[in-house]
Amino acid sequence: MLATEVPQSHPGPSVLLLLQLLLPPTSAFFPNIWSLLAAPGSITHQDLTEEAALNVTLQLFLERPPPGRPPLRLEDFLGRTLLADDLFAAYFGPGSPSRRFRAALGEVSRANAAQDFLPTSRNDPDLHFDAERLDQGRAQLVGALRETLVATRALDHTLARQRLGAALHALQDFYSHSNWVELGEQQPHPHLLWPRQELQNLAQVADPTCSDCEALSCPGNWLGFTLLTSGYFGTHPPKPPGKCSHGGHFDLSSSQPPRGGINKDSTSPGFSPHHMLHLQAAKLALLASIQAFGLLRSRLGDRDFSRLLDITPASSLSFVLDTTGSMGEEINAAKIQARHIVEQRRGSPMEPIHYVLVPFHDPGFGPVFTASDPDSFWQQLNEIHALGGGDEPEMCLSALQLALLHTPPLSDIFVFTDASPKDAFLTNQVESLTQERRCRVTFLVTEDTSRVQGRARREILSPLRFEPYKAVALASGGEVIFTKDQHIGDVAAIVGDSMAALVTLPLDPPFAVPGRPLVFSVDGLLQKITVRIHGDISSFWIKNPAGVSQDQKEGTGPLGHTHRFGQFWMVTMHDPPQIGTWEIQVTAEDTPGVRVQAQTSLDFLFHFGISMEDGPHPGLYPLTQPVAGLQTQLLVEVTGLGSQANPGDPQPHFSHVILRGVPDGAELGRVPLEPVGPPERGLLAASLPPTLLSTPRPFSLELIGQDGAGRRLHRAAPQPSTVVPVLLELSALSGFLAPGSKVPLSLRIASFSGPQDLDLRTSVNPSFSLTSNLSRAHLELNESVWGRLWLEVPDSAAPDSVVMVTVTAAGREDSPVPPTHAFLRLLVLAPAPQDQLATPTGSSDPTLTTATPAFSPFTLVTQGRAGAGLAGSPWWGTVGGLLLLRGLASW
Repeated sequence: MLATEVPQSHPGPSVLLLLQLLLPPTSAFFPNIWSLLAAPGSITHQDLTEEAALNVTLQLFLERPPPGRPPLRLEDFLGRTLLADDLFAAYFGPGSPSRRFRAALGEVSRANAAQDFLPTSRNDPDLHFDAERLDQGRAQLVGALRETLVATRALDHTLARQRLGAALHALQDFYSHSNWVELGEQQPHPHLLWPRQELQNLAQVADPTCSDCEALSCPGNWLGFTLLTSGYFGTHPPKPPGKCSHGGHFDLSSSQPPRGGINKDSTSPGFSPHHMLHLQAAKLALLASIQAFGLLRSRLGDRDFSRLLDITPASSLSFVLDTTGSMGEEINAAKIQARHIVEQRRGSPMEPIHYVLVPFHDPGFGPVFTASDPDSFWQQLNEIHALGGGDEPEMCLSALQLALLHTPPLSDIFVFTDASPKDAFLTNQVESLTQERRCRVTFLVTEDTSRVQGRARREILSPLRFEPYKAVALASGGEVIFTKDQHIGDVAAIVGDSMAALVTLPLDPPFAVPGRPLVFSVDGLLQKITVRIHGDISSFWIKNPAGVSQDQKEGTGPLGHTHRFGQFWMVTMHDPPQIGTWEIQVTAEDTPGVRVQAQTSLDFLFHFGISMEDGPHPGLYPLTQPVAGLQTQLLVEVTGLGSQANPGDPQPHFSHVILRGVPDGAELGRVPLEPVGPPERGLLAASLPPTLLSTPRPFSLELIGQDGAGRRLHRAAPQPSTVVPVLLELSALSGFLAPGSKVPLSLRIASFSGPQDLDLRTSVNPSFSLTSNLSRAHLELNESVWGRLWLEVPDSAAPDSVVMVTVTAAGREDSPVPPTHAFLRLLVLAPAPQDQLATPTGSSDPTLTTATPAFSPFTLVTQGRAGAGLAGSPWWGTVGGLLLLRGLASW
């Protein structure tokens, strides 16, 4: 985490860094990188969002020198491609993983792109600055930014990133959909982000704005007046006579006189009649996006802004604790581990940035405690004590679900318990939520059937009572570790180990089979390898590629050091490990747990999407999970490409992904990967054919490639994905809820793999009233069904709190169709005070509310896109220090 506790005011004039867009001279913007198939060379919403975030991150790093390390120098970044991996290596140290930061940027970018695809937003002119609804568009933009602030302060960074993506989409659309560029403006609109500043010189309904244009390219159709306008799209609202259309292939209004349009979304005249102004629009949209990020930083302070974008290599610390009377040893073990982590990492880049604690027993669970500083977390944890009483089972999954709602993505959650779950009916929903959140759950279970004190036993307990934990662990990429009270303190050390930026190495086969060794690959980018083995073990051995082996005996051996705690073994390998194929052979009474982990900065992120060609813009509609029978695209983002030992060595190359069934490990197929964009960005794409994902089932992803020397590289995704039987879309007209309101939600269900008979269930956390006009649905192949839900927010709803709505579609009765879940996060937001000052916290200068924004120069940093070079050109913009102290007045 950045070493700062106090928000910093930014003196002016300040240097603002801008990634230069190097475009061909002919170059809303299209949604994401997939859109470039339709219009090569275009700047997309994804480009603008990520490049703006990288610039502001670099500016933050330059202004806040890292503790114990030399300060960054601007000249080191001029004239070169600016990458997240390089920024993190320069600021936090070589090998510092940027995976969480890149994942956070991906969340913002996908939320941005989704505005062009979600049924509640895709055709709303207020969300795209269409149809001359400029005041309404500005209100939506400022509202989404305010929601970003509130959600960030409420520590719900997922919701904050979703609202930030929506805000940036609208902001960027303004420069492409309006005539601001045609007016000859060279700077972002000075009032667009300030809610108390009136937008001037707006075209009225009777003002003609465009002439007729029959061609695809319409450079002369704008009438050249000085009023601000934007194009109409589609038929709602209808285009008045004489008004400009958005234009392009998908715009029905562009066939009505005056024909043509004025959008600058892309380089293609078939989509953008003013394609020749795409470059200018992109420049201003990028400047405006940097302004928005800078304003958020000014209002939040550096520490909270860094949390918003996960500008840190550290992860979160999340505990779910059973507090019944028999749990004294486990609670103490959790406290010891938390204290060790906090003290060991305090002030370092690896200090946890988010803390979550959820207690449970029977019949209660919660409340959830979240904190952003270790002292508050430690104080709350220290107040947890074993409370006595309570017969097994307990409300464990309810508590885990609550933790998942408040834990950032890509986090580990640790559950300490000695009881089975009373709420096993939540198993499937929690499984789905772990995959939606990309969180890994590890259960530390001190189950001991011989123990009778502390817990009453009302009946003989089933040996299968822990199966829900195993199912959740499998779905999340975690594990269930059984131990005893006297060993829990030592076994709990895996909490700290799991937070050390480890990757889990894939095993072949994925679980131990009698008489067959487990095989895993070690490459030159792995270090600090550990092997964990637990269960009713008789013996085991580990063998390196040279044939040297080591068995279960404790102590130091030829390969590493072995520790044993009851039925739990941990083998820490000597560094550097030998490159090649390793083997593990385990003899056990049952199926033992075996996990191999290592430290490396070379990892990958991935997400799925549907190629959309019939919406406002072509692009990739993001999906949480692939849908059976639907042509699905896989996007892979490799992190840590610059982490090889010798920076001059050739870059690693990744050729394909392997899909494996879970838990059997059967290979489902191999799909080749194609690079997308500059190779140093590490973006790869694959088309997953419907036949490969025809059956609803979980599967794992493995990334295969070679390092610069041609040696094998093998990485596995941290948790499985699941092919779901139907597409389930849940969306809202707005991102926030007002106390005392009744809010409509939109639901769409679509089947692409055959007829489906489904029952629909809804739930909401907290327990607000939620009704629906759809409880059952029958769908034929390639058929959709629409529904409407109404969420009633009571007057007593706590402002600045988060509401999670869940819809589940499941096969009826004995149907083999597994459930599909859709999750929607919404923010309860109190009305903004009408008399709120336009001066940010900590400022006492009333002139800031009315003064004209200062102009100050800023420096360009080259992004490295193909095209004519503009590096080092002086730009001027309304982005000086004074402006950074203003704005967000009524957010």
